[in-house]
Amino acid sequence: MTAIFAHRGLHVAVGENTVAAFLEAKSVGADGVELDVRRTRDGALIIHHDAAIEGVGVICELLLREIPSSVATFTDAMTACLGMGVNVEIKNDPLEAQYDASGALATQVVISLTEGGWREGSIISSFDLATCEAVRAADSDIEVGWLLDWRNDPAPCVQMARDRGFTAVHPFFQRTDQALVEAAHHCGLAVNVWTVNFAEEMTRLFDLDVDTVITDNPVLALETLAARTSSA
Repeated sequence: MTAIFAHRGLHVAVGENTVAAFLEAKSVGADGVELDVRRTRDGALIIHHDAAIEGVGVICELLLREIPSSVATFTDAMTACLGMGVNVEIKNDPLEAQYDASGALATQVVISLTEGGWREGSIISSFDLATCEAVRAADSDIEVGWLLDWRNDPAPCVQMARDRGFTAVHPFFQRTDQALVEAAHHCGLAVNVWTVNFAEEMTRLFDLDVDTVITDNPVLALETLAARTSSA
């Protein structure tokens, strides 16, 4: 059955990518959450989508002590997510000043997951192919998902992901069709789709047997999946 992951937690009444949002996702029965990891100037892993914190500064130029308390550390986030799956997206964009081409950030995330005892149920993802490759190089067994740019045809990426030993592809929902899902599954890859917020699209993807739906509305996704299951 398709898993439901809350995109940046359940952030209807609380801030996205916060401990509160992850706990809210857990409280409504989401199977997991998707969260975004960045690194401060002194090497701390924190949870934030954008490269900069509004009114504070660019994360890669800040020390951990300068980060507002509302921004979760990686440890705080993973602790809040105990009992759920976690899609750990590494934010590492070659167009951003803080881009890490060395693989050190990817390795640090792998080590942090392992030392924290959070490997089980977790998958590391990134839009940056080199970062996904660095994760696989750092650990031959950890789950790795390649996030696919919505602007590009995802079909050729399936074989590329398989050849690199990844375990999943993460296509944009409007780019996901039966041929893509079948090709990925034939290669032994999971298909984890982002970001699906409408019941009609959720139903279409459930019918395609995707492995995970990542959504800003996990309550709707759970209700839609339950209704589909009960009518089957």
